[in-house]
Amino acid sequence: MAELREELKEKIIEQLSLEDVEVSEIGDDDSLFGDGLGLDSIDALELIVLLEKDYGIKLKDPKEGKAIFESIGVMADYIAKNRTK
Repeated sequence: MAELREELKEKIIEQLSLEDVEVSEIGDDDSLFGDGLGLDSIDALELIVLLEKDYGIKLKDPKEGKAIFESIGVMADYIAKNRTK
């Protein structure tokens, strides 16, 4: 699971072009939105694309994404249980 969390951090930094952010600066339980990493609704759409493209997970309900994108740890748990790739 630790490998998946590190992979996710790298993919998020790359996908969202967060040049000023290092993998080591993102905690597994840090909030991705708001006071944490500071992502916004456009970034959420990019994360949905990342889930589908890299892990074969299609989110049917956008509200579902809000819960899944709470933190790296929550995302990794969801991916581990639902990935098709």
